[in-house]
Amino acid sequence: MTTLLDQSASAIAAAVAAGQIEPLDLAEAALARAAERNPTINALTRIEAAPIRAEAAALTQRIAAGEALPLAGVPVVIKDNIWVKDRRVTQGSRLFEDHIAPEDAIATARLRAAGALILGISTCSEFACKGVTNTPLYGTTRNPLDKDLTPGGSSGGSAAALADGIVPLALGTDGGGSGRRPAAHCGVIGFKPSQGAIPYGPGFPEPFWDICTIAPMARTAADLSLLFETLVGAEERDVISRLTLAPAEESRSLRIAFAPRMGRDVAMDADATAVTLAAIDALRSAGVVIHDAAPDWPDGGNEGALMPLQFAGLAALHGQKWKSRPELFDPDIGTQIEQGLALPGTAVARALDAGRAMRTALAAFFTRYDLLLCPTTPCAAWPLGRPGPESIGGRPASPRDHAVFTPQMNHARSPALSLPCGSNPRGLPFGLQIIARVGADRSVLAAARHFESIFLSAGLTSAPFPDEAA
Repeated sequence: MTTLLDQSASAIAAAVAAGQIEPLDLAEAALARAAERNPTINALTRIEAAPIRAEAAALTQRIAAGEALPLAGVPVVIKDNIWVKDRRVTQGSRLFEDHIAPEDAIATARLRAAGALILGISTCSEFACKGVTNTPLYGTTRNPLDKDLTPGGSSGGSAAALADGIVPLALGTDGGGSGRRPAAHCGVIGFKPSQGAIPYGPGFPEPFWDICTIAPMARTAADLSLLFETLVGAEERDVISRLTLAPAEESRSLRIAFAPRMGRDVAMDADATAVTLAAIDALRSAGVVIHDAAPDWPDGGNEGALMPLQFAGLAALHGQKWKSRPELFDPDIGTQIEQGLALPGTAVARALDAGRAMRTALAAFFTRYDLLLCPTTPCAAWPLGRPGPESIGGRPASPRDHAVFTPQMNHARSPALSLPCGSNPRGLPFGLQIIARVGADRSVLAAARHFESIFLSAGLTSAPFPDEAA
């Protein structure tokens, strides 16, 4: 039998608006499910009943007053680096253990305005700067599909909460794939919008403000579109958020390219390749015209060329505190800070130029094509306790080799979405990444809805809300 939470966000909001579900019943159902499931996966930093009950009571009055609320009663979780007023938001760091957010981030305020109920704060790696989700404050987050594996990071708590059915919607952030890779590892959808599509902040200082975005996350493409439209739009407090988005174009009319390794010589596991190729075959069999083409990346156009920006940013923000109180930090973050402290300015300048070159290469590619398809990750989720898999494609892997397909889009400012496209024989999911030119966010979302239906029909994925799909 379908429970209150085993429905899409749109179905929940419609039922609440029609008076068929009481907001307080949704709040209690979300609290009960979080209490039942969170202890085994550690996706939420803490569960506080009073705030969501108060929000539900206020929402009942708003509905009675006739407000039209697109997310009425929908429970959401918000990543531990996005401000939620009067909640403890810490970036997973002991430095901010007692930090109470003084105001809402703009995205948080827009969720409230749309009628969403904030269940709690989801775990993230310290300062959102690792590809797994383990923190000095809250410990390790587990993948609900296999609790011996990581959900990835840094938005691992949001992805895990979605995959375990605790909530239908979540917010993450994405500065190099942090919203897309965990989504791929957990079998949900993560979206990095164009830079400026969704306002970012007010909130914590960032190591790299100009490439990090709010990352809407959901279990279906339709819910993701609903969440995105709730959050999108300019805000005077964020001067970057003045991007004009193009109308959605149907994928049937778009020039679509597929690059199985993004045009680079990178290692990829055999199961990742097989699942990706099967997904592309399903799209082609359904009539989607897909060309084989890849961007012409500059020499050295890889994530390693970009990492000095993160190291230097962390060192600038937290270097002095690291020197005086290193025991407060995740050792992996301490290593990054040390690298940042040792970097010359020329290394940072070269990293900035590498990002510019990637942006130029992708812009040139999108003069010929409208969408670029590629894997989200070259591997499935890996065991807990490691920053990355030991090997990928039979080659020894560095701690960031699992992230080879995602950071380019942050530096290009382009929209990029990870859509579940199938699983390996162990049942571990993979994502197909859908990328477009800056401002074509709605075309990416339209393609995700179209491709999702094809993958469901082909049996590559299953519907997260089967009663609705029927």
